[in-house]
Amino acid sequence: MTSPDLTRFIAGLPKAELHVHHVGAASPRIVAGLAARYEGSTPLPADPALLDSFYDFRDFAHFVEVYLLVVDLIREPGDLWELFHGIGRDLADQRVRYAELTVTPQLHFARGFAPEEFCEIIEDARRSVEADFGTVLRWCFDIPGEYGVEAADNTLAVALDQRPDGLVSFGLGGPEAGVPRGRFAPHFAAARAAGLHVVPHAGETTGPETVWAAIRDLGAERIGHGVHSVQDPALLDYLAEHRITLEVCPTSNVRTRAVPTLADHPLPELVKAGVPVTINSDDPPMFGTTINQEYAVAADLLSLDREGVADLARAAVRASFLDDGGKAALLAEIDAYAT
Repeated sequence: MTSPDLTRFIAGLPKAELHVHHVGAASPRIVAGLAARYEGSTPLPADPALLDSFYDFRDFAHFVEVYLLVVDLIREPGDLWELFHGIGRDLADQRVRYAELTVTPQLHFARGFAPEEFCEIIEDARRSVEADFGTVLRWCFDIPGEYGVEAADNTLAVALDQRPDGLVSFGLGGPEAGVPRGRFAPHFAAARAAGLHVVPHAGETTGPETVWAAIRDLGAERIGHGVHSVQDPALLDYLAEHRITLEVCPTSNVRTRAVPTLADHPLPELVKAGVPVTINSDDPPMFGTTINQEYAVAADLLSLDREGVADLARAAVRASFLDDGGKAALLAEIDAYAT
């Protein structure tokens, strides 16, 4: 167990988070408030304390089912703005200075939001978060792979046609099984040509072959999860040699049954193989965690002291798509805190 001293150190440590989903980051306070607003038309409870029972996932498919129930609560422009502003406040409370939020526009287009309206709302919320809390948000627009090529077309179109100021990357999420990465190769080629970074999910609920496909077919610069890369020594060598960072989310992997227990988590093997990793929370309230708790989990798995934990924070900054000046400032803040 993490010592109280290290827990306090983590709580105050300036951090960057690179893998957190916009709906999955909604706190019980936010979700319960929306559920109260639409009481009678949602099975989600208006009491934050009762949400735990909904967040007890049988498997990844059940997680997606519950996730979409939360998405269904985002019905009006004010709901969307409150969601993003509230997430920014919660990140700031944990000393997250910079976050790349994975956003899935298609889920909101299907519920009546127009692309221009959607981007205007999230950009206004992003600017307000930075002004109100000092936390810088950037977007990864994410294809929900299970929705197919049409959803990919829509996601690419909003990314390229609207090109909100906060957009830095293009991703692919949702279930991996039965959704070949190569299906979306043209979309990622277009995103890369437009200057967007490439950060697909892979190797979370499937094996190393999905990670290879994300690299070869999509041009992945970072990989969301990628924990099952550990099954392929050649892939580990490739990731280490080419410095392709894995966005690791330990508690998420256990809660979705991608990994049996935290004791079984391959994070130590990945680090031992020299693979660059960052620590992230994924869908924190849904998985009963926080970014601070994930740092504590990683510290336990890797037997880290304060300097080792600070190195995890530095790794996230270096792997981020923050501009060079922003990286230097945040690294200096981490160094000053850790001294």
